[in-house]
Amino acid sequence: MSQQAKLELRDYIRDVPDFPKPGILFRDITPLLADPAAFSAAIDAFAEHFRDASIDVIVAAEARGFIFASPLAIALNVGFVPIRKPGKLPFETHAFHYELEYGQDSLEMHVDGIEHGQNVLVVDDLLATGGTIEACCQLVEKNGAKVVACAFLIELQSLGGRARIAPRDVFRLVEYP
Repeated sequence: MSQQAKLELRDYIRDVPDFPKPGILFRDITPLLADPAAFSAAIDAFAEHFRDASIDVIVAAEARGFIFASPLAIALNVGFVPIRKPGKLPFETHAFHYELEYGQDSLEMHVDGIEHGQNVLVVDDLLATGGTIEACCQLVEKNGAKVVACAFLIELQSLGGRARIAPRDVFRLVEYP
């Protein structure tokens, strides 16, 4: 994707100061989602980048990751597998428990969601500290699949998420320092 196209997508991301708490600058993607041309441009840019990457399946954690992963799976003609919070999936699951700054969390995926040896693209809207994406990658790898890359609409570089999920490949459409 060209630098010009990245700058155009950035124009559809709204800054909301002090949300969800004072001192946080929230990057709101709802204007991008509300504009069909901008949303389509984001999906097209992801698809262009990964079209020849031998992806077998795309996974994403709820909820905003689903927004980008589902249409991207259709564009790449691959399956989509949701990763959800505990108790939200109706079939037998694999779980991955991970540490947060102030506690613990868990993610689950159906046991038949991905097969051993498959090439997986992990998608989310935002790379910040990388905790959720690291958990998704661990869950995929625990199932014997390979994480080909992690893709994001936005990367907040100062929060160190890229280092946390290294050495996995990271692709993002918009970056903020």
